[in-house]
Order: sequence, then structure tokens, then C-alpha cells
Amino acid sequence: MLDTASLPRPLVLGSTSRYRRELLDRLGVPFDVAAPDLDETPHASESPRELALRLARAKAHAVARRHPGAIVIGSDQVADLAGTPLGKPGTHERAVEQLQRMRGQTVVFQTAVTVVCVETGFEATDLAPVEVRFRDLADAEIERYLRAEQPYDCAGSAKSEGLGISLLDAIVSDDPTALVGLPLIRTCRMLRAAGLVLP
Repeated sequence: MLDTASLPRPLVLGSTSRYRRELLDRLGVPFDVAAPDLDETPHASESPRELALRLARAKAHAVARRHPGAIVIGSDQVADLAGTPLGKPGTHERAVEQLQRMRGQTVVFQTAVTVVCVETGFEATDLAPVEVRFRDLADAEIERYLRAEQPYDCAGSAKSEGLGISLLDAIVSDDPTALVGLPLIRTCRMLRAAGLVLP
């Protein structure tokens, strides 16, 4: 008779982000993807850090309710400009506005991750802040960058893993993939704690 208790639990990424999917692929562990389908509107007086943490937990729990036997990852990222949250621009005009506001500034990309398993009662959340110093960008540079990269689905309009790196003076982080959308060092730590064998 098969001992199902000894079988590895399925892993589910509670995100439709292709960036997070590509990052999780690096671990070489099979996983499914499920959309959390929740409202991501910030609450009144909610800081970017609080917003990222709340949404990471909410995404993980929304998917875990539908997959109680799985280990579920939820993650969220909010660009933090002096306490003001900057989300995904969605349009060229909003991306121009974001980059104009960020030029010459240090922006903290607050990337939160939660790992949940309903059946075992496991839950852990962590935050990986990444300090990004932007160059003092000319309007023409911003326009050229946006036309080339079209990063309208990226928080803060800067895709650091692509041409967006040319906009920056420095990146300060202890979990480098956090800037792309999923802090893999912290995620691996939590997945091991949840019982997943890595690598």
C-alpha cells in the first residue's frame, strides 16, 4: 500500500507574474501556478512595506484555500519612494511620470513573500527590501528607455534584469532576485522549513 504521507507535497505559485514564474523555475522543482484573484488596492495610510506584506499573505491564503494540501507561495512588490507606493504603471504616460519622480532618488523596492500550507498549519512571511539609486535621468533617456523596454507591468517602471539596469547608479540588497519579484534566498529558507527538499 502506498504511503501518501511520505510523498512530497505539491508546490503552487500564487501569482500570474511571468517574472516570478521564471525565478521559481531556477530551483528545478515542479510547481503549478494559480491566480490569487484579489483586490490589490492600498488601504488608507498603508505604507508600501505594509502593503507588500499584506498582499503577499493575502495572495498565499487565497490560493491555499483552493489547494489545502499544497505548499503555496504568495509574493508582492511595491516600489517605495519616500513612503509613497508606486505600483505597475500600466501605461506609457504613467511610466514617464514614475521615472521622472524617481530620477536622482533612492527607491526601496519592498518585496514580500509568504509560504503557507493549510494541512500542516505552516505559515511564514518575510520581507526583502532592495535599495535602488536612480541616476539623474534626462527626459530623453526616459523616453528612449520606455520605448525600447516597455516595462509597463513592472513596479516602478524599471526592469533591472533588462535595459532598466542602465537607469541605475547602485543596487543594495542581501537577496538579489527580490528586485525582479521573488526573493529566492528567503523563499528557499521558508520552503525548506515547510518540508520541501531543495535543491
